[in-house]
Amino acid sequence: MKFQGAVIKEQGVTFAVVVVKKHILDNKTEADKTIRMFQPIFPGIPIVLMAQDFRGVPTYYGRRDISQFMASVPIQCVSWKEYTLS
Repeated sequence: MKFQGAVIKEQGVTFAVVVVKKHILDNKTEADKTIRMFQPIFPGIPIVLMAQDFRGVPTYYGRRDISQFMASVPIQCVSWKEYTLS
């Protein structure tokens, strides 16, 4: 499975952002399961999920401090990369 994500280091914290469909963020159980699913790709760092609404406005789920930080970052400033989950 291919997916878009980014590894970001900011203020001494390294974390990953993974793009998912909005319905994943709408279900806490599913979102937590999805974070665990991506952990082998990003071992040892926090993962935040990001989904966009129909207007392209991002919403974040995960560690509160990271989610709040990412909400202030313009999405086009993130260096997205394609990853593969086996």
